[in-house]
Amino acid sequence: MPTLIAMPLHPQAKAFVDALAAKHGPGWAEMTPAEARKAYDGLKELVGTGPELHQIEGRTFPGMLPVRIYRPSAERPLPAVMYFHGGGWELGNIATHDTLCRRLAQGSGCAVVSVDYRLAPEHRFPAALEDCCAATRYIAEHAAEIGADPSRIAVCGDSAGGNLAACVALKVRDEKGPKLHSQWLIYPVIEANFESGSYKAFATDHGLTRAEMQWFWDQYVPNAEDRTSPYVAPILAKSLVGLPPAHVLTAEYDVLRDEGEAYAAQLKAAGVPVTLQRYDGMLHGFVHFCEPFDDGKRAVAELAHALKEALTR
Repeated sequence: MPTLIAMPLHPQAKAFVDALAAKHGPGWAEMTPAEARKAYDGLKELVGTGPELHQIEGRTFPGMLPVRIYRPSAERPLPAVMYFHGGGWELGNIATHDTLCRRLAQGSGCAVVSVDYRLAPEHRFPAALEDCCAATRYIAEHAAEIGADPSRIAVCGDSAGGNLAACVALKVRDEKGPKLHSQWLIYPVIEANFESGSYKAFATDHGLTRAEMQWFWDQYVPNAEDRTSPYVAPILAKSLVGLPPAHVLTAEYDVLRDEGEAYAAQLKAAGVPVTLQRYDGMLHGFVHFCEPFDDGKRAVAELAHALKEALTR
């Protein structure tokens, strides 16, 4: 495992956590789901505005699952990136991650399919995973309808969405399809282990807290036995052999850092091609909420470029 601290908290990250502390607002666990979602939806100044694209289309897949498809060009077929938003499985939606999906589509040259999966606690595990798997299978089976290339379908997500991306990759491998090109995991949730070095070091005062992550887990997977399922904790899978190539992105000052990096190491040990990129000095959420962070904007651009290199060359 890499050293715990490589560099001091970035000044922009320090300003961010200081501003949070000064607000003295309630934490996610102190609000009702409706209140928390409204607060999360209102963080638009942290997200910024995305670019105009060739086409943005809202669709409802069979089973009433809404998606939003971002096409950067008229070219067909395009690689397709299934995007699963973060928010602790409880917060977030297509709209909250619109800017990030626009930027990834423009920078990568790929079609991005953002999935509005069901949220906890109203819909607990495995509802979100079922929705993300269903959307991925639908795109693979109906790729021609949206001008996508079924041989170049990737899964991507941030935080809880990174968990869903990893679990979709595992589940479709186990169920013999569809075959995925790659998986892109942005500071992913990997397991319900709150005793890692990064959980202990950054339990408070660094944005996402240990207590908040425990709360999110309680909303999505309240049953302790379910938390041992590889489809919620992919690092607990009996084997990771045969999973698609992975790109794992972590933030240094993030409670989730160690589990993301441990998963990258286990994937590599299983023979899966892996690239791991840690952004030193950064906090959880710096990619989605990138406006206050120069490194957040850089990370989005670098991720889009990596997607382009992997999927369109």
